[in-house]
Amino acid sequence: MRNRDLAGDYVNRAAIRLEALDVLFDHAGWADVVREAQELVELALNGLLRAHGIEPPRIHDVSEVLLAERDRLPEALQPELEALAGVSRELRRDRELAFYGAEDLTPSGFYTRPDAERARDGARWVVAAVRPHVIGRG
Repeated sequence: MRNRDLAGDYVNRAAIRLEALDVLFDHAGWADVVREAQELVELALNGLLRAHGIEPPRIHDVSEVLLAERDRLPEALQPELEALAGVSRELRRDRELAFYGAEDLTPSGFYTRPDAERARDGARWVVAAVRPHVIGRG
């Protein structure tokens, strides 16, 4: 599979996962919305990087790569790179906590509707921002 095809696959899969966020949100699965939002943002941003010839590292937060490689990314996306990096960074911080919790923290009791709204809104925005720079790019 070519890098461009793989990039498009990543972004398409991220877009499909947006629907899963709504199901989780409708069932008040706040922690699961946060975790799934992180995963789909990771997919979408990895797709963006691949589409522009940048091999994404095998890490969950590519914010530093986005900023370091800004010159290789589309000019139209330049004003959004700091915000894209911010969404990635913020969700990465919650990745394990939202899934596993901690000795003194149960994810379902810790995450709230506003946390889930912020994660869902960020994920929707990331997919909408990167999709035109990946899908249909030839």
